[in-house]
Amino acid sequence: MPFFDSSLSMELANVYTKWKSIAYVFVLLIVSFVGGAPGVCPPACICASDMVSCTNRNLSMVPRTIFKFIRKLDLSYNKIGFLDPDWFPVLFDKLHTLILNHNTISSISSGSFSTLRNVRHLDLSSNNLRTLTNPVFQELKMLEELLLYNNQLSNVDSGAFGGLHKLQKLYLSYNALAHFPMDVYNGRNKLSELVLLDISHNHLQSVPVQELSLISARQLSGIFLYENPFLCDCHLSTMLNFWYRRHFSPVVDFKSYYTCKSPSESKKLYLIQENFLNCSESTVNETFHAFGLLYEVQVGERLVVHCDSKIVDKDTQFIWRSPEDLKLEPENKIDHFRVFFNGSLEIEEAQILDSGVYSCTAINKLVNETIDIRITVGNFTSQKSHSHEAFNTAFTTLAACVVSIILVLLYLYLTPCRCWCKSRKNRKKQNQNSAHSSILSATPSHETEGERKSSTGKRVVFLEPVKETKQGQNGKVRLIPNENLTAESILKNSRPKSDSDSVNSVFSDAPFIAPVQQFS
Repeated sequence: MPFFDSSLSMELANVYTKWKSIAYVFVLLIVSFVGGAPGVCPPACICASDMVSCTNRNLSMVPRTIFKFIRKLDLSYNKIGFLDPDWFPVLFDKLHTLILNHNTISSISSGSFSTLRNVRHLDLSSNNLRTLTNPVFQELKMLEELLLYNNQLSNVDSGAFGGLHKLQKLYLSYNALAHFPMDVYNGRNKLSELVLLDISHNHLQSVPVQELSLISARQLSGIFLYENPFLCDCHLSTMLNFWYRRHFSPVVDFKSYYTCKSPSESKKLYLIQENFLNCSESTVNETFHAFGLLYEVQVGERLVVHCDSKIVDKDTQFIWRSPEDLKLEPENKIDHFRVFFNGSLEIEEAQILDSGVYSCTAINKLVNETIDIRITVGNFTSQKSHSHEAFNTAFTTLAACVVSIILVLLYLYLTPCRCWCKSRKNRKKQNQNSAHSSILSATPSHETEGERKSSTGKRVVFLEPVKETKQGQNGKVRLIPNENLTAESILKNSRPKSDSDSVNSVFSDAPFIAPVQQFS
């Protein structure tokens, strides 16, 4: 029995080891096929830093061994036919540019971009897309630019671009769209950040002029409509001419490409021109909307705001509305508001409560234009004073530091005698002889000519010799009792006093001979 137990345990251990090895290999296979091998560039691609280019490689699916940390992936000019939730199974958090142009993509399913949530630039141009269902791009919360030009799109659902709250540029040119995608500007799925919509080279015959008049000028100035088979219409011509007067670049830059077909004439007509088809004033009566300038004013100051309308006519009437929906008209002064006949609004002694968006409507027989202007009233004096006071404090501190440094330098380098000068004098005092150290001594100096010249900076004092009348001095001349008679010692009188020995002359090369007493 003990032998049987040991044999059974050994067999079980071997089976466990085999299954463990198999499981380990299986896990490695899953990691290699699903997660991708880190640091391995696919054979059909070119990898450079954080970019991978797999262009023109006849690929029908995405390579599984692509770096997870890449930021730009180019899969253009391949044979990728459709996008579904499994076409890109690997989660790429850092990918911000995905290029898929010139493939054979014919359909996009919901959830196709669930693993590419941080993509900001998506290029799906030059494919075989015919329709966009609702919704297909909702996972791309960070998308800013979407390229769909040169496809076969004939229908775009109202919610196809739902969830793209940061989308700024949408390119739909060179498709087969017959209706203007008005859902991108209004409704539940509108794109509030959209500033460029290229819908040129499509099959549009008309546009919703009345609905477009409610869009802000910031969005209107980025709509490209040229090269469409428009039917000649006075409403459309009036709108385009109005955009042209406001210098919207899509109209100014492509003025000659806005044409239409008249039912009575076979040739093309230019929509942007004066007196288009001799449209009567009763035919054209539209309303347009735009944003004007921003104004800032301080509390208590006077502010004059111009309407900034492109409608210039003597019959034009101006009506203003305050943020509280207060109607302001010329000749009717309300509180501290007044409107002039030229359309300007005057605010006397602006208050904090006057801040907000004001609307100016210019009413004419031909068109009506509404302009929104934001006015901000604030107390900027306190903010400026605080910043000015902080500046003064910093400047004063800096000036004080500079002055202190200058004073220290003046003290160190412009004083009469430095420390090394004093130490030199002390050493000279200890080593020199008292009789020969005096500058008044008759003993010839042993200094060189250069050393004499270096001492010319001393002050010279001329002294009168005083004769002693006392006996026993042998005619010696008694000078001021000082051992070292330099100019500084005479003036300061700081050294110990003593008699000088046998001084015959003062500052004279000729010896001075004292008169000899005659003895009887």
